[in-house]
Formats: sequence, structure tokens, C-alpha cells
Amino acid sequence: MARLGRLDRYLLSQLLMLFGFFSLVLVLVYWINRAVTLFDQLISNGQTAIVFLEFTALSLPNVIRVVLPVSAFAASVYVANRLRGESELVIMQSSGFSPARLARPVAIFGMFCALVTLVLTHLLVPLSSGRLDQRAAEIAQDVTAGLLTDGEFLHPTDDVTIFIREITPETELLGLFLSDARDPRKRLTYTARRGLLVRTDDGPRLVMYSGLVQDLDLRTERLATTRFESLSFDISDLVEMTDDMRRDASEVPTWELLTAGPALSDETGDSVTELVYEAHERFTQGLSALVTPLVGFAAMMLGGFSRFGAWRQITGAICGLIAVELVDNIAGAQVLAGAPWPVAYASIALGLILTAILLLLASRPARRARGAAAA
Repeated sequence: MARLGRLDRYLLSQLLMLFGFFSLVLVLVYWINRAVTLFDQLISNGQTAIVFLEFTALSLPNVIRVVLPVSAFAASVYVANRLRGESELVIMQSSGFSPARLARPVAIFGMFCALVTLVLTHLLVPLSSGRLDQRAAEIAQDVTAGLLTDGEFLHPTDDVTIFIREITPETELLGLFLSDARDPRKRLTYTARRGLLVRTDDGPRLVMYSGLVQDLDLRTERLATTRFESLSFDISDLVEMTDDMRRDASEVPTWELLTAGPALSDETGDSVTELVYEAHERFTQGLSALVTPLVGFAAMMLGGFSRFGAWRQITGAICGLIAVELVDNIAGAQVLAGAPWPVAYASIALGLILTAILLLLASRPARRARGAAAA
């Protein structure tokens, strides 16, 4: 038993080490792609690097959730391929270990990955998504930081240009220039000595004092000017306003999704069927981290040693992973179309059945070899 325990610990150490490496690489790849867009969006809107790091940290749980099943699959395939290449797999099988027995530490490894993924999908991802949406709403409401910067010509949207000479510590805007060319028939130009940003129930307003409006009719090329003492300009179209009271389905706890009713449907904007499927999808995402390494390892058990490598087994493992993901997408569409919720777990059932079949096929050559040796 001690010998068997050492084998399990050896394979688990190999799997965990490669799992950590692949997870780190994939998370970095996803994070870099996300960070480039996020950095450009936040920094260009006047946000600090601290806000960028906060948004990055809040988006990491969802990124990790996505890459964990893939990392687990890659780790199991890589470890099995290395065992084949260094003849360790042949020695283990010659010592009497069946493919199913060798898959036991992989199953333990898969349960560990599934537990981590379930914690992410049911706890960390909803919490981080809710906080991320809340911070996005706060930044969207902070139009002074997100829209207005003194001493620069800003283009918050197409055909709109804003220039502010100075913003005082009291957030008073001095030396305003605003060009609005969104109407193809005319161009409006506003100039004012000073202005203020005011929040109303209908959205933010830019109130300008002691200024001039120039209305240029592009068809007749006639210019009309109007002086004003005070003028209110609606800038709600220039910033992305977010209703922080409305939750997205990804923010809702799983127990609420499982018992979803009309009230939650109205709050999130999703149907009850979509909300219930979201809850079951969180379970399938966690269980997929158990299935994917088993499918990959079982596929690598097929065939014997070859000087040409294990490219056939690796290709078969990838095809098995694609089949599981394809069934998962089809099952999800069927559940959303009205099928009973157990259909959502069809990909998990397929992965386990495929693993059992592959391990059974891998054990047959060993049985034939033992039978021939006994004869």
C-alpha cells in the first residue's frame, strides 16, 4: 500500500506542478489581452493606475475560471506523454498497474481542480463581477474624471469636441469650448466663461454661464449667434451610464438562480429559464475541470511505445476535448429551448463515459499480453 501511495504522490506532484505552470501561462495570456483594452479605456478617461490594477484584480477570478479546465487537460496530457517518452509508463504497466489504476491520481487531481473551479464559479466570480459592475458604475458617474480634463481637446464621442482651459479645486470649469457636430444638418459651437457639472435625475448636465452659441446651418451656410447668461447642456449621451441597482445574472448567488422567479427575471432582464441554466452551468463548469484531465489521460493510455511519438494519442485527446465542449454547447442550447435541466450535464456524462471506454480499450492489450505469456 505504501508503494501505491508513493505512485499516487509522484503522479500528483507532476500533475500539480504542470497544472500550475499552464494555469500561469494561460492566465497571463488572457490577462494581457484584457489589460491592453482595459488600460487604454481607463487611462484615457483620466483614471489612475490604481483603478486599473483594481479592475484587473476583479477580472482575474473569471479569467482563472475559464482557464482551469484547459490547464488541467494540458497538464494530464503532458504528464502522460512524458511518462511514455521516458518509458516510466511501460515500467508501471509491466509492474501490474492497469490503466484504470494509473488514472486514480488523475481523478484525485481532477477533483481538486473541480473543487477550486466550483469555489470560483459559485463564490468568487459572482462577488468580483458584482464589485466590478459597481466600480464601473461609479466611474461612469464620475464624469469630471472620465470626461473632462483641463488643457486638452477631448473627444468623448464621435463629432463632439470639448476643451476646458482650467478646472478649479472646487470643480468649476473655466474657459469652456464645446463643438457638437452630431447633427449632419448643422454644427453647434458653445463657448462660456465658466461652467459646472450638475447631476440630475435624468442624468448629468453641463451648466454654462456667460457664453455664446453659434449655430451653423451646413445647407445654407448661414451662421446664427445667441448670447446667454446660463445654458444647460445634456451630456448623458457622452458618458456610459450604468444602473448600479440592476444586477447581471453573473452577479446573482447560485441559490437565488436555482429558485429564480419573475422578480429576479425583471431585475436581471433574463428569463427564468436562462437564470436557472446559469446556475447549472456553474456546476458543469466546475465538473468539467474533473472530466477534461481524465479524458486527456485516458486517451494517452491507448497504444504502446512508438519511436514516432504519441501524436496520435494527443490528437485523439484533443478531439475528445472538442467533443465534450461541443456537446456542452448543444446541451446548453437545448436547455434554453425548453429541455429539462439534467440535459445540461450531458457533456459531463459523455466525458466520464468516454474515459471509461478509453481506459477499457487501453487495458485490453495488457490482458492479451498476459494471456500469451501464461500460455
